Amino acid sequence: MGKNKLKKFAEMETFHNVFQPPYEPMAGHWRDRYFQNNHPIILELGCGRGEYTVGMAERYPEKNFIGVDIKGARMWAGAKEAEQKELRNVAFLRTNIEFITEFFAADEVDEIWITFCDPQMKKATKRLTSTYFMQRYQRIVKPNGLIHLKTDSPFLYTYTTEMLRLNPYPVLCTTDDLYGEKSDEATVPVQGKEIALYADARALQTHYEKQWLDRGMSIKYIEWQLSPLTAWEEPTIEIEKDTYRSYGRNYQTSSDI
Repeated sequence: MGKNKLKKFAEMETFHNVFQPPYEPMAGHWRDRYFQNNHPIILELGCGRGEYTVGMAERYPEKNFIGVDIKGARMWAGAKEAEQKELRNVAFLRTNIEFITEFFAADEVDEIWITFCDPQMKKATKRLTSTYFMQRYQRIVKPNGLIHLKTDSPFLYTYTTEMLRLNPYPVLCTTDDLYGEKSDEATVPVQGKEIALYADARALQTHYEKQWLDRGMSIKYIEWQLSPLTAWEEPTIEIEKDTYRSYGRNYQTSSDI
């Protein structure tokens, strides 16, 4: 491990907003022991640098946000930013997402955001929108809680669309071009007002999202409700694999220059 990573891990030990081994038992107690409020809890799974976790926490101070990832060196950036900004509605949990049910009690979570995760084209059970994970989310998300997927991957978008076709979760909105004209025009009536349907999905752009947009690629988005199911059907259709690769970590988008 490089000196820079070791330095970040050492600094993370001093952050009050980071939960990592050895774990403090928090399942069922995030609101009273950490956030000290009764506000909704939203998870960002595979949070990476925690850009959505921090950005949404600033946008919605009346909600609590927890970024979850196993890669601490990346998580350090979001945790440090939240510390510097004194955001008390932000936490970070360093763990494998397969173990998510060990850290949250039934109905403790209100929403989940999955932002630009690895599409895991080789193994379905590793995909964060697979039925393998849906069963886990259902154990911690309140009935009819929301799941958001934001991805650059045509493969993952197609797979998730098929998963939602086979399993009767209510799909609230879906688009294969989040920043396209059709998404620009999409609204929904709320209390007599027309509200932009994709406002939250478009409000923030992650580092990797800017890479894809700089390439002229479209961003895909799906939002659905996690209604209670007792059986699941895993997609078996053949899906064309993604052929492109990410830029290196030192790549700058035009918006960075």
